Amino acid sequence: MLGAAASAQLWLPATARAAENSLPEGVFSLGVASGDPLPDGIVLWTRLAPDPLNGGGMPDAVVPVQFELAEDERFRKVVRRGTAQARPEYGHSVHVDVRGLRPGRRYWYRFRAGGRISPVGRTRTAPHPYSSGGDLRLALASCQNWQHGYFTPYADMLAQDPDVVLFVGDYIYESVPSATALRRHEGTGEPYTLAQYRNRYAQYRSDPDLAAMHAGAPFVVTFDDHEVDNDFAGEIPQDPAKQPHDAFEARLAAAYQAYYEHMPVRATAVPTGAHIRMYRRLEFGRLARLNVLDTRQYRSDQATSQAGAMDPSLTMLGAAQKQWLLDGLHDSPARWNLIASQIMMAETDLLVGEGKQWFYDAWDGYQAERNQFLKEFRSVRNPVVLTGDRHLTMVSDLKEDFANPQSAVVGAEFVGTSISSNGDQDQDAFRREWDPRRADNPHWKLLDAHRGYHLFDIRRDGIDAQVRVVDTVRRPTSTPSTLARLRLEAGRPGVEVV
Repeated sequence: MLGAAASAQLWLPATARAAENSLPEGVFSLGVASGDPLPDGIVLWTRLAPDPLNGGGMPDAVVPVQFELAEDERFRKVVRRGTAQARPEYGHSVHVDVRGLRPGRRYWYRFRAGGRISPVGRTRTAPHPYSSGGDLRLALASCQNWQHGYFTPYADMLAQDPDVVLFVGDYIYESVPSATALRRHEGTGEPYTLAQYRNRYAQYRSDPDLAAMHAGAPFVVTFDDHEVDNDFAGEIPQDPAKQPHDAFEARLAAAYQAYYEHMPVRATAVPTGAHIRMYRRLEFGRLARLNVLDTRQYRSDQATSQAGAMDPSLTMLGAAQKQWLLDGLHDSPARWNLIASQIMMAETDLLVGEGKQWFYDAWDGYQAERNQFLKEFRSVRNPVVLTGDRHLTMVSDLKEDFANPQSAVVGAEFVGTSISSNGDQDQDAFRREWDPRRADNPHWKLLDAHRGYHLFDIRRDGIDAQVRVVDTVRRPTSTPSTLARLRLEAGRPGVEVV
């Protein structure tokens, strides 16, 4: 069975047939990807773009794209094939929602258009809904700034062969090109239009390690701020005096459409103007439930003071998403309840000694709503929050009340370091800045500033986590290593460094 994005072969208008017969080389320059695995389905993605940094280079016509999905990499056992339509209004992107597959199985896929054949991708479906055993290998990634370095951590991630990659935000950066950057952003300024965002995504997709990882395992994605505008909140930009509301709405619409066009997500994520539905839930048998949040579109504007951060009317998630998350945590049949949150939930007290100083763009800026969730965690089975944003590894116990150091531990949080953002940091300078704060943040279990990602082996009895890092992102190749190993025990809230 095929999803709405694909259909049987249709008679096409003459313009489409002409386009199909005259596609240039490099039409699959952006590679292939898969995402959002279900027990019986997977999303297959590609985008036709022979001139990727200049709008794509495709004719203004619908182009048929054939796909094949097989049980073997030589495509001797093809189990699904069909034709999707690459439409110019969606940048000639293709999202094929293939259904009727077998659970917990590896598959290979490829596309064909205009006589050209795509690279081969490999993917995997989720386990059977009632499967309670087995294991899940999940990689956590975030924050890949093109100008700060190469995306070399993905080469090691691919070698670790994860079942799924969770990307929690800052897939692109909207910052202006820098003459001193290691790799300069395309264009002449920040992206505002759909064409400009498309070009920025195309540049990022050209990184060979990112492309290989997309072709190697399914991704589950959500966005943070830099896919649109730094530190935006709902329909409020970072600089309202410079971006009037109507102009920012147009920018949101362009950014969200470009995001959809370049991500392996279902048709439920097709944007409607300045809105895109991204919060969703994925099941990995009875082993793990993954709640993917959207902490940008529905939030109140950021507080600017401690008193403001404690305002009970402020929301990070909005009423509907908040209730959806609470319901999904409390009725979950899963052993582990994972929450993909773009921004950090554990407290970060930046002020050494008496008093508090918080990051208002994180959950610390929305204290009342955060504290309600922490109280609810006491009655949730094995909650684990997986986060990005900080460009640091920050692994913490989640406390019921961070104002009381003696309060109960109710969960754990892994803030993954960045793929490349902040580049190769000065580790000594980092220690001088952050180590003095550890006494004021006793819930922190691990703090580090190397580039990399986190890798989780999830089983019924516990989760074994690795902080995987690389020695540099200033070269196209790097040397990976395990910085730390951590362990979570089922039924025992919190995390320990092994």
